[in-house]
Amino acid sequence: MKYVTTSALALTIAAGAASAGGIERSNNDYGFLFSENDRLQLSFSHVMPEVSGTYTAALTAAGGGEDDTGNMANDYTNYGFAYKNNFTEKLTFGLYVNNPYGAGAEYTQGIYSGLTADWDSDQIALVGKYRVTDRVSVFAGTRYVESDAQITIPDLLVRSAVGRNAQGLGAQAQALGAEAAALGAQAQAAGAAGDAALAQELGAQAAALGAEAQTLGARAQTLGGAAQNFGTSMEFNASGDRVGDWGAILGVAYEIPDIALRVALSWQSEIEHNFSTSETIPGLGIDADNGETKVTMPQTVALDVQSGIAPGTLVFGQVKWVEWSKWEVRTPEYEGATGGAVTGFDNDRVTWTLGIGRQFTEDMSGFAQVKYEAQNGDEVSRLSPRDGFVSFGVGGQYKMDNMTLRGGVEYAWVGEAEDGSGTKFDDNSALGFGVSLTVDF
Repeated sequence: MKYVTTSALALTIAAGAASAGGIERSNNDYGFLFSENDRLQLSFSHVMPEVSGTYTAALTAAGGGEDDTGNMANDYTNYGFAYKNNFTEKLTFGLYVNNPYGAGAEYTQGIYSGLTADWDSDQIALVGKYRVTDRVSVFAGTRYVESDAQITIPDLLVRSAVGRNAQGLGAQAQALGAEAAALGAQAQAAGAAGDAALAQELGAQAAALGAEAQTLGARAQTLGGAAQNFGTSMEFNASGDRVGDWGAILGVAYEIPDIALRVALSWQSEIEHNFSTSETIPGLGIDADNGETKVTMPQTVALDVQSGIAPGTLVFGQVKWVEWSKWEVRTPEYEGATGGAVTGFDNDRVTWTLGIGRQFTEDMSGFAQVKYEAQNGDEVSRLSPRDGFVSFGVGGQYKMDNMTLRGGVEYAWVGEAEDGSGTKFDDNSALGFGVSLTVDF
């Protein structure tokens, strides 16, 4: 009994469109390790997202009457390379090179105009698989990811964030001042009652709180004054120099070859980047080039399942969890000025994939797949303004001697979302296509 063999096409609609949340753009396909022959694969994909939003009335007025953000998501292209070698009957090695993460945001209309962000990553992964029995395999390895990032936040957005931070610091200063005054009154009462030790202790506490209140108050005045001074620019620019770090890969798989059944559980550890960061905000006199920004690239757990259901027919699926709640960009100068992070994600993401493959002839087969990621009502980042998605993809492959050419297309309906300022992003989509060439040895 013969079954078509395939895996999810190297066609992933990515960050801001239809990836496993966050800024993911491609994956390591560990099913590649289970092919019979030594194998080399080259892949290419291109994604064209359409993501735009509608400003609130207040933001529309502040932005000169423009109520639409325009398409803020740039097209992008991914390249991939994979090589697999059966070192012995039981031991297999695999090498992957691809672009695991990425983001390209550029606002050109309304109050967000000038907000841009770019994140670029490259990955190389080396994985070894050992066949314990005819049905059980384990695999493990390491991956090295290099990343760099740049962001620009326009004057009005930074000015607003700095002003809100000044108000918050001012409120804290007032609260501390009131607490210091209350402690001072208690100290006086203790002194009048003849308890000198208690009076001294309370007086010291009151003095410390008073000094802290003065410091916060002075900081609030400085930030508030800068936010109101329209004679100097408050535009924020930052860049993180390219940095590379290591992570781990572990997995286990169970197979019944007679029916093309394979269940594989894989884990990729988190990777912590420590960027050397440059930041500027002219209106605050900030021009720093020696900052450090830690960003955690999330760990992932994926369960992949495939099984033959009839001669020439295979079903496949995946459930993938990614810990995007740990990904946050919090540069030191921006946090000091605004009290917050540049960008980040509130929650983890779970993405579901279900597909079917069908062999039409000895040389030709095709497949279709559906992906789903639930909406969870997050307040989204302006740099990735979507909440969940549904996508549908179709593709096919053609074998020529020891070569296989595969191609496909996928369309995603992007979930509507709202950012922290009330801008609503809806009726958005993404279209992507991909091709790959596989050579067996």
